[in-house]
Amino acid sequence: MTVDARHETPLPDWQQMTDVQRDRWATVLGTLAATVPAGAVGLVIDGRDAAAVADRLAETLLSAGRPCIRLTDATPLADEDRWFIERTPSTVALADGPRWRAEPPAAAWDLVIWLRTREPQPRQETSDDADIVVDLADPAWPIIRRIHRRVATPDHWYVTESQAFFALRAATWDTKFGDDLPAYAAAVAQLDPPPGGTALDLGCGTGRALPALRKAVGPAGSVIALDLTPDMLRAARAADRAHHAALILADAHHLPLADATVHTVFAAGLLNHLHDLHTGLRELTRVTRPAARLAIFHPSGRAALAARHGRTLRPDEPLSEQRLRHSLNATGWALTAYDDSPHRFFALAIRST
Repeated sequence: MTVDARHETPLPDWQQMTDVQRDRWATVLGTLAATVPAGAVGLVIDGRDAAAVADRLAETLLSAGRPCIRLTDATPLADEDRWFIERTPSTVALADGPRWRAEPPAAAWDLVIWLRTREPQPRQETSDDADIVVDLADPAWPIIRRIHRRVATPDHWYVTESQAFFALRAATWDTKFGDDLPAYAAAVAQLDPPPGGTALDLGCGTGRALPALRKAVGPAGSVIALDLTPDMLRAARAADRAHHAALILADAHHLPLADATVHTVFAAGLLNHLHDLHTGLRELTRVTRPAARLAIFHPSGRAALAARHGRTLRPDEPLSEQRLRHSLNATGWALTAYDDSPHRFFALAIRST
C-alpha cells in the first residue's frame, strides 16, 4: 500500500505492520465497507490521514466487487469528470478531506466518516455530524467508536470494536488507574448492596469494585462480574480479584442471567460504551428484582473526562442529568441521586417497575 506523503503523520505501511495489526485494519475496513448502502453512493472521509484510509477502503470495496471511483485533491476536476462519465447505478464516489466534505459532487454526502486522533485537528469540532467515527489514536490499531443508528451495519459490530479498544489497554489499566480503588469503594458504599443479596458488577474491567462488593454482600451473598473483553477478565484474575466473584464473558445488551435475580447493579464507566443505551437499561430491568438499586459511576466527572479526551462537553450527552433521567424513566428506573463533580460521577437509580 502506498502511503500518501501529503500527511504529517502517515499511517504505517501495510507491510510494516504485524499480522495482528493487519487483521485489525481488515476488520475495520470490512465493517466500513458493509455500512455503504446499495445504489449510487457518495462517501467522504475526513480527518488526519483521510487519503490513506480512503485508498484502503476503496481497495476493500473493489475487492468485494463494488464499483468505486476515488475523488482526490490531487486531480479534483478530472476525478469528478470521471465519476460522472463512469458511474453506474451502484458506483461509490469515495472522497477525502475537508474540501470534498464541504463541496460534494452531488446534492449531499450519503455517508461521512470522521477519523479522530489525539492531535488537534481543524475540524475536530465538526466530528459530531459524522455518521461514523473511527479512532486512530494508534494508527496501527484503528477502532470504530461510533456508528449512527441510521446507518445499516453488520450485527454486533460494537462487540468486536469494544473488545479491540479494551484489549489494547487491559494489561496497563491498573497501572494507569490503580489509585482509583478508594473511589470505587466509596461508590459501592453509597450503593449499599444488601447483605446476602446478589450484586452485579456490569462492565467490571479489571475488577476494581469486586473486593468492596464482596465485603458488602458478605459470605451469604453473591457477586457476578461481567465484561465483554476477555483481556479485562484475565487482568482481573491476574490482580487476584477473581475469588471475589463469578467472572462472566458477555455482552451487557444480552445478559446471560435469569429474570429478577439481582438486587444491586454497579456500572462503572460503562454506559457511554453501550451501543444501545435503552436496550442495556431494559436488560437491567429484566434481571433485577423490584426496588433494585443501580449505581452509575466514574472516578472522574464528565467535564474532566471530556477535557482528558480533548473534547467539549455537550449538554445532550447520554449522562447529562436530563438525558439520563429520561433514559432511566423510559426503561423502568427512577433517578434518585445525581453528582457530577470534578472528581467523580455518581448517579443512583431505583427500579420503579
